[in-house]
Amino acid sequence: MSQAKVEIKESKAKVNVKKSNKKSKSQHGIAYWSFVGPSLFAFSLVVLIPLILGIYYSFTNWNGIGSNIEWVGLKNYIKVFNDEGFRSSLWFTVKFTIVSVISINVIAFFLALLVTRESKISNLLRTIFFMPNLIGGLILGFIWQFIFVNVFNAVGQSLGQEWMMGWLSNSTTGFWGMVIIMAWQMAGYVMVIYIAGLQNVPPELNEAAKIDGANAWQRIKLITFPMIRPSFTISLFLTLSNSFKLFDQNLALTNGGPGNATQMLALNIYQTAFSYNKMNLAQAKAVIFFVFVCIITLVQVYMTKKDEVEA
Repeated sequence: MSQAKVEIKESKAKVNVKKSNKKSKSQHGIAYWSFVGPSLFAFSLVVLIPLILGIYYSFTNWNGIGSNIEWVGLKNYIKVFNDEGFRSSLWFTVKFTIVSVISINVIAFFLALLVTRESKISNLLRTIFFMPNLIGGLILGFIWQFIFVNVFNAVGQSLGQEWMMGWLSNSTTGFWGMVIIMAWQMAGYVMVIYIAGLQNVPPELNEAAKIDGANAWQRIKLITFPMIRPSFTISLFLTLSNSFKLFDQNLALTNGGPGNATQMLALNIYQTAFSYNKMNLAQAKAVIFFVFVCIITLVQVYMTKKDEVEA
């Protein structure tokens, strides 16, 4: 009889435990969705739904005004690939991205090496180098436009240096002007990422290598580079995506001139949509741009993460 009572008590206890587990799970689910739900709703409303609608409109004759929307299939994409302006903007964007990614990461890495040395002004230098990132893109573009047009011209005339005059009047100097403004703005931000990576490098490794006779470059190449590969992955991803998507500075500095020679893809899409009122073609360009950037960045992350694993 006592054995039966014990079994009944055990079964009741199991039922109570199951009920409490279900209750805790439901409470956990409510708490989870109360935090995640608003963010997921905002993300869907601002990013996901416009992306799906944009892909749909790229296959139509939508002009952004009329409600008579017809399906045209791949017609818009064929026009885009036959558009010489789009191809030249794509090529200019690729060249700009390659040069910008290299210059930003090289400058940021050496700035990080500079400010991680023991110095009384290292914190001040970090603040100074990071400050350009706080300036908005349009304002930054207008500031550097004043520098290139007025300051460079004045200095060039006083020194008799013709190469400093008319800096934004041709495609070559306009290209390097875009590179300078991008590196000046982003180098300080990327520097912070490299600082975090450098501070995680055990100092014992560098001390042991120095005792073994390794010079500064050998220590950087054989110890620092392998140890901060995660920082390289993040920095390359950010600089790649930001260089491809650059718009504000391009609009404010050159507006694509002269003759669309410095027009990047984002500005080309913007002008197609709002200057020429060809929303369907702009959407097709935006979809191609999105796929292109996704492929490039995913390949970059895969390759650099692979190196991290091997290290």
